[in-house]
Amino acid sequence: IGRLVEVMKAAGAWDNTVIVLTSDHGEMMGDHWTLGKFGYFDQAYHIPLVIRDPRCPETFGARISVFTEAVDVTPTLLEAAGSKRDGPADGRSLYAFLQGKTPDDWRREAHWEFDFRDVVNGAAQESLGLELDDCSLAVIRDERYKYVHFAGLPPLLFDLAEDPYELRNLSEDRDYLAVRLEMA
Repeated sequence: IGRLVEVMKAAGAWDNTVIVLTSDHGEMMGDHWTLGKFGYFDQAYHIPLVIRDPRCPETFGARISVFTEAVDVTPTLLEAAGSKRDGPADGRSLYAFLQGKTPDDWRREAHWEFDFRDVVNGAAQESLGLELDDCSLAVIRDERYKYVHFAGLPPLLFDLAEDPYELRNLSEDRDYLAVRLEMA
């Protein structure tokens, strides 16, 4: 990255180039006793996103702690380029954050999906007793709770304030029934 920055500076492009650094997924690195990208755990979905717009020096080095999603990158770049997207699309522009503002109606949760089918040898389906199309999950996570909806398995619910390591499934706990229904 340092070499790219030096080349851009030498070419006179540093002060008129928007820089975006991100990745497609996180890495478990031993969390939950796993490696790689795996399922519904936060570690697999916390990904870097660094945006530098030379027109917004007041926010250089700033950090935000609201929920953003990978689908926000495209609308952000379109707005930075002064363009508008045609038709409906997922995601919202993060450009207000680059200008030091937080939209009043910003999302209060993050969403993601994971397809855990093993189309090569069927190991996931066989070990879980599921059909191919039942090997997917969808997650909604807010500041306190995470709800995991599986296509072919019972759901999971975690109270992240009480159980930040997601070790205790509360989906069958009567005290959390209202939370489970709201998240579902």
